[in-house]
Amino acid sequence: MTTTPTHVPAPLEALARHFTDLRGGDHFGHVTRSGKESAFAKAVRLLDAPARQVLAEFDEHLLEGTGRIDATGLHRDQRGGLIASWLLTWTEQRAADLAPISIIATYGAGFHHPHLRGATIGEWPLNVAEPAHAEELIPVLRAIAGADIHNLVFQVGGNVRLIPAMHPARVHRRSA
Repeated sequence: MTTTPTHVPAPLEALARHFTDLRGGDHFGHVTRSGKESAFAKAVRLLDAPARQVLAEFDEHLLEGTGRIDATGLHRDQRGGLIASWLLTWTEQRAADLAPISIIATYGAGFHHPHLRGATIGEWPLNVAEPAHAEELIPVLRAIAGADIHNLVFQVGGNVRLIPAMHPARVHRRSA
């Protein structure tokens, strides 16, 4: 049985911070591109250990330890944005000329703030035959719903007013 949490789940808190940044035009208090890039560089450093951990789990449990984890480090992309990637490759994937399992942090040249993505994300397998299987998917479902609402905001030009909780009057009531 799923109960309603008494606190805001972390992914939803992160989305609220994200939308607050959009509304305010800043990113963790930074309004200049250089300030935002500094914040992004810090985020990349903070993501290093968790990204490697997740890829190591995939390597251990799905690739039987045959994979190799590589990190690109923070660098400029071809358009002048910043990017850092953590990549898990293995023999069969390379032989099939497929993209590696990827965790990619990007701060595009024309973007207001950074994003995370994978090389091929778009669908998640659904294999649920008992209640415990469904419960296991809660973090995945949160990530999918969070990605959807994020993309919906950008389909309306970044207008966070699409989200009722982000209306200035409601935000003010919540913080009072």
